[in-house]
Amino acid sequence: MLDVKERPQTEVEDQAFIDGVIAEYAGKPGGILSILERVQERNRHKYLSADALRWVARKTGEPLSRIYSVATFYSFFNLDPQGDHTVCICRGTACHTRGSRDLLNNAKLILGIREDPNGGADKLSLTTPDKKFTVRTVACFGQCALAPVVEVDREIFGRMNERELRKVIDRVDQKGTK
Repeated sequence: MLDVKERPQTEVEDQAFIDGVIAEYAGKPGGILSILERVQERNRHKYLSADALRWVARKTGEPLSRIYSVATFYSFFNLDPQGDHTVCICRGTACHTRGSRDLLNNAKLILGIREDPNGGADKLSLTTPDKKFTVRTVACFGQCALAPVVEVDREIFGRMNERELRKVIDRVDQKGTK
């Protein structure tokens, strides 16, 4: 294992940031969730690296298994690098019955994502090779009256169809990176 002095400067800066966040939420209910949210948000590719999870565990005194359990339980945490833009498709019952699987397949086609290593669409997170887009699924947005629902870069779109999805993705793609 590398000594802190041997680590690249960016890692030391990240560790200092994490230490500050841990101090801010120490002893507060839900502190681990808040810590992980802040750490993920600071990461350029919006994910929790294995190093970050180990550092949080070490500095909070929590077992790594508990930190990992929290990070994998909540759908808003990512363990893999995410694209600059996120297309998130609801797979809840209302959205499913109104065509969200077709929307998911269409988003993958539009973005040139052909690989589905998980073999299904229930919980999915795929990023384009250029790291420009990530297509994700969630169990439910809680917007069932607007089904099917798609979220693009944190903006909710209800009653989505394939043509409108293409327009939204094209508009985001033309804007460039965040």
